[in-house]
Amino acid sequence: MNLPNQITVGRFIVSIVFLALMAGYEYEGGDGQLWMLDAAFWLFVVAALSDVLDGYLARKQNQVTSFGRILDPFVDKILVCGAFILLLGCGFVDGQGRNVTGVAGWMVVVILSRELLVSGLRGFNEATGRPFAANIWGKAKMVVQCVTVPVIIQSVGRWRDIEWIMTARTALIWATIVVTVLSVWAYLVASREALSEQSRG
Repeated sequence: MNLPNQITVGRFIVSIVFLALMAGYEYEGGDGQLWMLDAAFWLFVVAALSDVLDGYLARKQNQVTSFGRILDPFVDKILVCGAFILLLGCGFVDGQGRNVTGVAGWMVVVILSRELLVSGLRGFNEATGRPFAANIWGKAKMVVQCVTVPVIIQSVGRWRDIEWIMTARTALIWATIVVTVLSVWAYLVASREALSEQSRG
């Protein structure tokens, strides 16, 4: 249990607290529940930054472990996928039954489908002895998602009356979808050789 792995475990705990706050929030509860969004906002930021830190330390100190290679992407998926799923929940619906986050159900399906597909490709490639490290598109996807989620959170909370925030939120949500789809294509191309060999076999 080296330092990078300890940070990852800490990020997992932070992610669980973050998700609990998101699950407990009720938009119709009014300003009295804004503290929950504030706390969720900062917990997400801390979790996202710690992801950068543990990866940097693991590479710099040559402390990449099998445990970390499994746990790190798992925690990333819990954090990001959990956030998008909960943003669709009943806690983010106004009195007229409309979701206030700007996120549509099909968008979350795209995000979840990407994670499932890439996880399958990673397992397939590594089972055949091929490395499957994150590429530039995968990293870009994570960066865009980690900017989009906190903006969405505060666009429902303390930034809800700032017009340009709403415009930025829409742009970031669409950027997330575009980068997510492009990252799927990049991973499929990277796996082409292994998939071709399997089909010939």
